Amino acid sequence: MDELFELPKNKKEVSNFSKKEKLKTNSLIPLAEKMRPSTLEEIVGQDHLLGKGKILRNEIENDNCSSLLLWGPPGTGKTTIARIIADNTNSIFLELSAVLHGIKELRTALSEAKKLKKIGTRCILFIDEIHRFNKVQQDALLPSVENGTIVLIGATTENPSFEIITPLLSRSQVFILKQLKEQDIVDVLKRALLEPTRGFGQWKFKVDSKFLKNISNFSNGDARASLNILELVCKFALYEMNPKRDKELVMELTLSHISEAIQKKTLFYDKSGDEHYNLISAFHKTLRSSDPDAALYWLGRMIEAGEDPLYILRRLVRFASEDIGIADPNALHVVISAQKAYEFIGLPEGKLAIAQATIYLAQAPKSDSVYRAYLDVENAIEEHSLLPVPLHLRNAPTEFLKEVGFGEGYQHAHASSSSFVEMEGLPDEINFLRFYYPSNRGFEEEVRKKMDKKKNIFKSSQKKDLENNLKVSEFDHRSSDPAMPRKKRKKL
Repeated sequence: MDELFELPKNKKEVSNFSKKEKLKTNSLIPLAEKMRPSTLEEIVGQDHLLGKGKILRNEIENDNCSSLLLWGPPGTGKTTIARIIADNTNSIFLELSAVLHGIKELRTALSEAKKLKKIGTRCILFIDEIHRFNKVQQDALLPSVENGTIVLIGATTENPSFEIITPLLSRSQVFILKQLKEQDIVDVLKRALLEPTRGFGQWKFKVDSKFLKNISNFSNGDARASLNILELVCKFALYEMNPKRDKELVMELTLSHISEAIQKKTLFYDKSGDEHYNLISAFHKTLRSSDPDAALYWLGRMIEAGEDPLYILRRLVRFASEDIGIADPNALHVVISAQKAYEFIGLPEGKLAIAQATIYLAQAPKSDSVYRAYLDVENAIEEHSLLPVPLHLRNAPTEFLKEVGFGEGYQHAHASSSSFVEMEGLPDEINFLRFYYPSNRGFEEEVRKKMDKKKNIFKSSQKKDLENNLKVSEFDHRSSDPAMPRKKRKKL
C-alpha cells in the first residue's frame, strides 16, 4: 500500500485517476468508463453546480477547492467531478475508496500529506463512498482537515447529515447532485452512439427516440446504468446481426433488443439507506393526505424492490393508530387482518391484502388525537414527579387496607343509572390536566358528543343516585374488576 502514496517526481505521476487516453479504447474497459466526461462541459444534469458562474465550477477552474462533500444518487457524476479536479489541479491528488481501504491506508495517506505540507505543497484527498467509513476513521480525518494538511473531497450516496460526523460536516461544503432526467440520459446515450473512439460511433446503429427513452426508464436516472444497458444491447446486436463485423451494415436497434438484454427493471433501493427512508416517508405522507393512488404507487415501489412486507405492515399498524385512531377504529383491525392474510398465503398473492389495507387507510377519516394524547402523557410524566395512586383507586383485598383508607370513596360506574361517575381519576396535583381531545371527524365525532353528554348529566345523575341510595361499594363488585384479586375461600 505504501507505494500508492510514494512521493512523485511531478504532478502528472500523482493521481491514480490519470489515465493514458489509449486506455479509453481498450475493449476490456466498460463503456461507462470510456465515456466518462473529461471536462465540465460534458457533465449533464448538474447545471445548478457546474453552470457558468456557479461556485463549484469557479473553485474547480481556479484550482481553489476547499473541503467538500458530493452527495447524490448513483451515476450522477460525483466521481467524475473528482477526476476532473484531479486532471486540472496543481495540487497533489490522492484517492482512497472507503469500500477497499481502511484506517491503515488512511493513516499512510495522511502521513504523506503532512510531508507535502512541510515542503509547501497542497494535497487533495478524495474518498469515494466516504459514508462507509466508521466514526473512528472519520475522526482520523479531522485534524488534517482542520489544520489544512489536506483538502478533503468525499463522495457519498447517503445523507451526510446521518452518515458523516458533525465536526467533519461543519468543516466541509456539501454539494447536492440531482438525479439525471430523461433527456440527460438520452443525451449521454446519443453521445456514446456517435463517439467513434470511445463509443460505438464506428458502427452504423439506427435508433429512435423511443429506444433511448426506454433505456432511460430502465436506468432510473443513473448514467452509468444506462451506458451499461446500451453496451449490452449493442454487443448483442453485433453478435446477432453482424457476425462479420461489417462497418457499413446498418443495424436497427429496437425495444425487443432491450428486453433481450435486460429481463427486468432494477429498482434503486437500499433497505438501510436514504432511498429506503425516502420511499417509506412518501408512503406514509400520501396515506395521511388521503391519496390512495400515490400511496399504492409508493407501496409498489417498495415491495417490487424487495422490501420486507412485514416492515410495511408494521408501519401500517403504526399509521392506523397514529393518523386514524378513533376516527375509524376498524382501521387497526383491517391492517391486522392484512398481516394475517399475508402470513397465511405469502408472496405474491399477499401483496393484494397489503394493497387493500393501504386503500382502506388512505380513504379513512384522519385524526391524530390518540398520538397527541399519548405524547402529552409522556410529557406529563417527564415534567411532574411520580405521584402515588389516590387511595380511592387502590385495591383493598384485606380488612387492614380498608381500615387505612384504601378504596374509600370509590364510585362504581355500574351502580350509576348513567354509568357515568364524577370521580377524580388523577392525583390532586395534576387533576387539571387533560390529554384526549377528540376531533370532529369520523367516529370520533360521536366520541366527542358522548364526552360532552357526560359533563351535562353528572349533576342530575348523581342526585338521582343519592335519592335512591344506589351507590355501591367497590368491595361488593370486586369480581367485576379483573385486576382485583378475589377473596380466598376458607377451607371447610
